Amino acid sequence: MSLFIFLTVVQAIIAALLVVVILMQKSEGGGLGVGGSPAGFMSARGAADFMTRATTVLASLFVLLSIILAALAVGATSGREIDTSLERATPVQNAPAADPLAPAQGAPAPAQQQAPAQQAPADPLKGAAGQ
Repeated sequence: MSLFIFLTVVQAIIAALLVVVILMQKSEGGGLGVGGSPAGFMSARGAADFMTRATTVLASLFVLLSIILAALAVGATSGREIDTSLERATPVQNAPAADPLAPAQGAPAPAQQQAPAQQAPADPLKGAAGQ
């Protein structure tokens, strides 16, 4: 487990360095890039090449460490079983809830009352007054 924690700390450091290197690169919009001069330690072209290489190396290390940490995590947890000691049992209902609108089981169903059908007038424009 100490190897897992050590690699996690190393990955966090690499992630922080990767963020710093990316922010230091000069982008088209100016960004947070550090301006280089030919009289300085490195020329602007040499600094850009160095930053590109540093970004590539740090990103590759980050991905490699992510894969290694995932493999270690799977290996460490594969032998465990799920703890069900805190599982709550739900009460089982034997009978379904009664429908308050349904008729009682012993009572006969009420007779359906049918209203007498009203006849519509033959011509709807004349209505009942035109007959």
